[in-house]
This record gives sequence, C-alpha cells and structure tokens, in this order.
Amino acid sequence: MSNNCHLTLMKRAIKISILFFLEIILFIIAMIGLCIATSNIEEPSTTLPTIRGEKVSEKDGYRSIGNNWIRQSETGLWEVYVEGSDIERGVALGKLEKELMFYQEKVFVDQINELVPSKSYVNFLKHLIVFYNRNLTDYIPQEYQNEIYGTTIEGTHEFDYIGTPYERQLNYHAAHDLGHAMQDYMLVGCTSFATWGDCSKDTLLTIGRNFDFYMGDDFAKNKVVTFYNPEHGHKFAMVGWAGMTGVLSGMNEEGLTVTINAAKSDMPTSSAMPISLLARKILQYASSIDEAFAIADSAQTFVSESILIGSANDKRAAIIEKSTEKTALYAPEGNSLVCANHYQSETFANDERNVENIQTSDSPYRQKRAEQLLKEKYPIDPQKAAEILRDTRGMDGENIGLGNEKALNQLIGHHSVVFQPEKGLMWVSTSHWQLGRFVAYDLKKIFNEANPSEEIYTKEMEIKEDSLINTAEFRNFLGYRHTKKAIRKSLSEKRDLSNKEIRNLTLLNPNLFEAYDIAGDAFWAKGEKDSANVYWSKALLLEIPKLGEKEKIEKKIEKSIR
Repeated sequence: MSNNCHLTLMKRAIKISILFFLEIILFIIAMIGLCIATSNIEEPSTTLPTIRGEKVSEKDGYRSIGNNWIRQSETGLWEVYVEGSDIERGVALGKLEKELMFYQEKVFVDQINELVPSKSYVNFLKHLIVFYNRNLTDYIPQEYQNEIYGTTIEGTHEFDYIGTPYERQLNYHAAHDLGHAMQDYMLVGCTSFATWGDCSKDTLLTIGRNFDFYMGDDFAKNKVVTFYNPEHGHKFAMVGWAGMTGVLSGMNEEGLTVTINAAKSDMPTSSAMPISLLARKILQYASSIDEAFAIADSAQTFVSESILIGSANDKRAAIIEKSTEKTALYAPEGNSLVCANHYQSETFANDERNVENIQTSDSPYRQKRAEQLLKEKYPIDPQKAAEILRDTRGMDGENIGLGNEKALNQLIGHHSVVFQPEKGLMWVSTSHWQLGRFVAYDLKKIFNEANPSEEIYTKEMEIKEDSLINTAEFRNFLGYRHTKKAIRKSLSEKRDLSNKEIRNLTLLNPNLFEAYDIAGDAFWAKGEKDSANVYWSKALLLEIPKLGEKEKIEKKIEKSIR
C-alpha cells in the first residue's frame, strides 16, 4: 500500500476517533441539557384562571375540574380532555396530570443520573446549558409559554436543584430536538408513510407512523392521548406523555395530521423553536398542506426535521423538510410516500449532512423496506398499515434479529399511530410496543359526545394484537434484553462472566448482530481473544444498521489478531 493510502487511512481513523469522542460528549450534554437547563427563564405574567383554586373531583372512574377530565382506559392508555384559554388548559393539565407528571419526570431524572452519576460534572454541564438556552423563550409563542407555565403551578419541587418547575418543563419540550445528538444511540429513528388514491382501500388517505424515541421502558409506560378544544384554532388530538404539550403525532378536526421524524443535524449551538411546538402550532392552526408549510417556513428551529403532513382537504400527504437554514416541500408524484430519517427533496439532494446520513445510517434501508411492504400489501387500509408498522424483518422478510434498527419495528417505540383523516379516525398502539392492540378513536364523536364515565374508544374498530407477542421468539427477546443489560453491567463493573452466560445471549437472539458483538466484548474482557474474534466475525456476517458500527467491530477484530 502506498504512503498516500496509509496517510489517508490514518487521517480517516483520526477523524472517526475525534468524531466519536465528540459524539459521546454531545450525547451527555444533550441528555443533561434536557433536565438541567436553568437559564433564569422568567415565568409568564398572566392572570390565573378560577380553576386554579378549585379541587379535582373524582367519580365514576374519572377525575375532572370544570369541563376538563382525565381517565385511564381499560386498554392502559390515559385519555385527557382540556378546553379554554392557554392558561386554563395549562392549569387543568397540571392538576389532572399531577401524579403522572411527577412519575414521568422522576423516571427521566433517574435515567440521567444513571448515565452521568458525577455531581460535579452535572454542575459543569448545568452552567453550560444555562448559556445555551438563554434565549429559548424568544422562539416559543406566548400561548405555549402560558400553557406550559399552567402545567407547572402545582408541579413538584423535588427537582428544584435542577431548576424551577417552569424552567424544567419548558426545556423538556426540546427533548426530541436534542435527541438528534443521540440518534446514533438508537434513541431517535422514526418511520412513517402515507397512501391515498389507488394505493389505499376505498381511496382513503391512510397514514402510519412509529415514534421511536427511547428513554427506557418506564418512560413509555404511561402513554397519554390528549383531546384539545382550544380557545383559538382547531380542536385536535395528540399522543405523548404527561406534561408534554408539544406534538409528536396528532390530528385535528379538519383532518390534518402531523408526525415528526428526526433528520441528521449538527449539534445545536443555540436555542430556537422546539420542533414539537412547531408541530403543535401546525396542528392547531393549519387545515391544508400549504398552510402547514407556511407556518413551518416562518419558524426558526435548531435541528433538522421531516414533518409528514396528511390532509383530508387535499386528499393526500406531503413532507415538509426543514433545516436550520431552509425549508422544502417534498410531494412526489404517485399516491404514496415514505418518510424515514433522511431528506428526499431536490433542495437537500446535495446537502452534506443529508448525503452522509444516507450513506452511513439505517434510514434508507428502512425506507426501502416500507416501500416494499406497501407494494406487497396494496391497497392499504388501517389493518395493513398496522401490520407494516409492526414488521420486525428485513428486506424480503429476512430475519435480521428482533430489535434490529434496520427493522421498521425496532421494539423500542414510544407509540405507533394510524390515521384516516377523511373519517376523523386514529388508532393508537398499546404495550408491548407496536405489538399490542391498536385502539380506535373517532375524533368527531369524542369532541361532540364523549362521556368520560364510559370507554370513549370505538371497540368494534380495534386492531387486534400481533401474533408475535405470544410466541417463544418474543419471550426469548424479552430474555435477551434482560441478559444484555446484565452482561453490560457486569462488564462495566469488571465482574467475571461464565462462558455459558455469554453464549446464552446469542442463543436468545441468534440473528441479531448486536448479540455477537456484545459476546465478543465479554470474551475479550475475560482475556479469551480467539473466542472474541469468532463472535465479532460472526457479527460482521449479519445485518448491521450503521456503517460506524460495522467499522468499530472491524477495528476490534484487527486489534484481536495483532
């Protein structure tokens, strides 16, 4: 090999090492930033509503204050209805979701403390994020500041060492955005699709989405479906968690849907409008694709995002592709589209970050798999849409191991949703992940007739749970997750592992590259280099989601044979 080749490889290796180190640092900063961003944010000056002094009443299986209520369905989903002005909605949410908000925040903070146990380092990052988020409120509409403030009036003070309840909740709304820094750690990687015309049964616009934002199983335990009847704008429904007033997946009374998919971004250097709040503004105030685009184009955001818009009025869907510098509308010919985590419009065709993302990530693979399934299951209806969202296989149905990031269903998703905008219908997934039953909600009926003392979902339209959930393969996968966590903990604590324990990991999930990669690491830690090399080599023969992961394994093998 020539000296020039050696020099090129060396430069590339150095670059990869530096980038990896920076990613780790940015990952930690991003995680801490979400819960310690105390930038001396002033609370809004707004008159508190009369319900501030009222007590929450409980009867017939639901709790209420004024006309607002919360109930837990027998499906496990929490259902909430709120109405009125921004501060009225916020105070109602804060009172109704008080216990759920505490649980959600505790789970989140516990996860952060597990990742970064050093208090001195947390304190350092706290001051860094104070500077970073100094102008956050300049980019958030006053309506949403007031609503978020309302949710925190009765908020817990247990975490005041992080910031006031208002400061904390305001910054939690940037969770999806700062999750971009975690994209390589399988915390953000969503897939969505839409069909209409001859690609859909009865030509109805049908949309499916997986929201793969992972912060641990406990974080996704309490899914909340919220029905908003705001003083201004459209009534709408959305899926998220307690305290989250931004939109991740939702549909309004006009039949406009909004779902967000992360795209490759540089680490933000300053604050701007969180994507979830931009999506909220679109859902609340837009009734067509053009109106949605105008709202998105006028906003300044600090990460890149694809926003899939479905519109009953337009009888089609399109994708708004937005970066910190430009906004494009991707509306391809034909009657279907797929949205993964890379851009598809001409505007971003030569964008350096987008090109890198396409070349190195699992996003194009997931897109091709979704397109393949859309053709196989043509024409699409809600049942088939759910089947696509639940798919755990690779191209051509190949078994690539449960939990593989190349699958549409990575078995980490917070929620999945199917929409039929022209009918005002939405189906929301239940545990486990996308495999549980999909619960049907008729928005027109709920906004006009909902009685919280009864189940408000439409039982006869339910999509049954997936058959995988009752198989030995799935039970083994649950065992794999537990074993993987135990082995990684043992490795970090430098505790000895038996060869049987290590080999068992691969038996539980024999088609997943990660199982062999971890097994190789475990044998290496025991000083058994030959065994480590065997398992790492096996990993390379399986489907590996990202180029960077493949290169890391190759380097470990290189090291083992020196």
